[in-house]
Amino acid sequence: MASIKPSAHFGELFDFLEDVVAWVKDRDGRYLWVNRAFRNNYALEHAGENSDPIGKTDYDLSPPFLADQYRIDDEQVLAGNRIVDRIERVGESEGTAVWSVTSKVPVFDASGAIIGTAGITRTQNAQARGGGSSPAFSTVLAYMQERYGEPATNHQLAAVAKMSLRAFERQFTKSFQMTPQKYLRKLRLRIASRALIYSSAPLADIAISCGFGDQSHFTREFRRQFQFTPREYREHYKVARE
Repeated sequence: MASIKPSAHFGELFDFLEDVVAWVKDRDGRYLWVNRAFRNNYALEHAGENSDPIGKTDYDLSPPFLADQYRIDDEQVLAGNRIVDRIERVGESEGTAVWSVTSKVPVFDASGAIIGTAGITRTQNAQARGGGSSPAFSTVLAYMQERYGEPATNHQLAAVAKMSLRAFERQFTKSFQMTPQKYLRKLRLRIASRALIYSSAPLADIAISCGFGDQSHFTREFRRQFQFTPREYREHYKVARE
């Protein structure tokens, strides 16, 4: 697996991007290479411990519910799919919410076989400055970020993007590998998953605040994404943290 480690010169480029966390993992989810920002963040969060993340997996570095989500991502990417400019909210455990933008791609060997995954995450502000890989949709992503709890039709999103409905739907799906509504639903579900872990809010309140019409709708969509009901998810990872 050492063959998928980036060259020294390639890695040095990522070290200049202080707001970008970058990594490469093998098929088993072990970190083979990380940039300086990743190492710095890891050292701050694991003070006094072994500060080298190389050879570790997300189950060594993150809470169980996040590690499970990351592994689901890895399996999707190892199947040949890409995750493009996914907006996420992190930091509830520290009492502050920070928005980030994440992209992940498969890594291939010389014969074309997928042998690992690579990804980058940057803060939302850094994404805004850099434009991201889909700059044409930056206003739409900002709209989703700010109003994820409100209803949003494709007509509304197309208007925000200043595009015709047909062009918006086609170009968004091409850029993000999923439809606008699926992207928005996944955003809502990830925010809801964190609320289940980091708050004691009633399920109905989380459902409404994350843009679902009612608790039943929330439960159906959540089970489809995570294979748990919201109540089961909260209890499962509550036990895992204790």
